[in-house]
Amino acid sequence: MPRTIAIGDVHGCLPALEALLSAIRPRPDDTTVTLGDYIDRGPQTRGVIDRLLELRRQCRLVALLGNHEEMMLQVVNGRSRLYTDWLLFGGEATLDSYNTRRPEEVPAAHVDFLRGCLLTYETERCFFVHGSYLADRPLDDQPREVLLWDSIKHRLPGPHLSGKTAIVGHASQHSGEVLDLGYLKCIDTWCYGDGRLTALDVDGGQLWQADKNGRMRGE
Repeated sequence: MPRTIAIGDVHGCLPALEALLSAIRPRPDDTTVTLGDYIDRGPQTRGVIDRLLELRRQCRLVALLGNHEEMMLQVVNGRSRLYTDWLLFGGEATLDSYNTRRPEEVPAAHVDFLRGCLLTYETERCFFVHGSYLADRPLDDQPREVLLWDSIKHRLPGPHLSGKTAIVGHASQHSGEVLDLGYLKCIDTWCYGDGRLTALDVDGGQLWQADKNGRMRGE
């Protein structure tokens, strides 16, 4: 039976992503939804994007945009005044992974991948966003800033009017545990820190977690 699997904020932690995908073994009829923030903070952004490009050949990949990608793309698109802010925001680690200090030298295929990321995705039972949402507005009428930058740590939304379960990232759970409110699940479990990278089968309920060094939980 096809699975829909959500993966939280990777932040350049390639060993964690590799460990999860080895455990999950995505099949061609599976849909993998990545919730954004592939880049920054961790040391292997380039490897993470390469692995996601490879993942597109293994299954259906739905890649959402995160606020970190949003800032990087603004810099790549010429908003140089944001360059220093991005470096402080984790961009220095991203450029290090490409062995450059020039954003325009990031490979075009990687920039195109980020430009093609979606803001939202939904299935019959769930919807997926990076940051947060407004509970009383349809998914196609959500402010971009809310979807990318709002954190449920600062403003917790109620159940969405669609009745669907929200799967979100962005608000790192330093406990390393998924925040499950029933109507909302946050699977950003602070991989680049001392937490884990989380993958969730949203229909079957199976959970996989690995730390930034690629050790699966329970090993």
